[in-house]
Amino acid sequence: MIKEWIAEYNPQNEEEILAALREIMQEITLAGLSRTDFFEKAAFYGGTALRIFYGLDRYSEDLDFSLLEPNTNFSIEPYFNPILDEFSALGLTVSIKEKKKTKQTVIDSAFLKAETIWKEIVLEDIIKEAGVRSNKTLKIKIEVDRQPPLNFKTEEKLLLRPFSFYVKCFAKPSLFSGKLHALLFRKWKNRVKGRDWYDLEWYIKKGIPLDVNHFLTRAKETNDWQEDNISNEQIIELLDMKINSVSFSNVKDDVVRFIKNDEVLNIWSAKYFKDLIAKIKFENI
Repeated sequence: MIKEWIAEYNPQNEEEILAALREIMQEITLAGLSRTDFFEKAAFYGGTALRIFYGLDRYSEDLDFSLLEPNTNFSIEPYFNPILDEFSALGLTVSIKEKKKTKQTVIDSAFLKAETIWKEIVLEDIIKEAGVRSNKTLKIKIEVDRQPPLNFKTEEKLLLRPFSFYVKCFAKPSLFSGKLHALLFRKWKNRVKGRDWYDLEWYIKKGIPLDVNHFLTRAKETNDWQEDNISNEQIIELLDMKINSVSFSNVKDDVVRFIKNDEVLNIWSAKYFKDLIAKIKFENI
């Protein structure tokens, strides 16, 4: 079954095989969580949610969840066994380890680390004629925000693999808010995350409106915005300043490994993104 799933991706090289395997791991993990009460307490958001359920055409690495209500005592440890059982039912073995944190955080994290069988499936049966031999460790990271910014909207989304089940996800306008907040206020000093810009372009081209209320809630929580309101024009101004502050050469270098066709990046420039953000749609309450 796993081999058939990998073949559906039609991988052409080692990176594409590993990306496909990672996404399969993500879906199996979601399946394990769906057998519990997890999605009564939390919702799925971030780039992986956008790819799996909404058709974002780039790979993503992490599984990001937000509790529906703040709960600093929430632990993901009780959900480890159902996840392990789901992999075991498919004949796969993974280990789950706590992520070592250097400082206290409201994000509860763990790593899922794939063991040898993943490498064996790839090497023997998928593209053996290509002679791929990889000793890379496959892992996905789970993060649960126990003190989330609220005022987001959710919806139930259907996944068919490894069986049919529903996952509570952020609705697209609220996902857009989280992405825009990350793009504008990510505390990375001089580093840039090209995936933020790729996703921004995707949201705008798809005509998905920005959930302004959730964006404001996020910005106020991180002290990046102090006023009780924010206008559409002020959001555009923030974006315009951000565009002026980044190197789009660095932006492209960061995102290129996550997409199949890097020719789509040829048009990327400060001018392009300034013209692009003029087309943002807003969802105001």
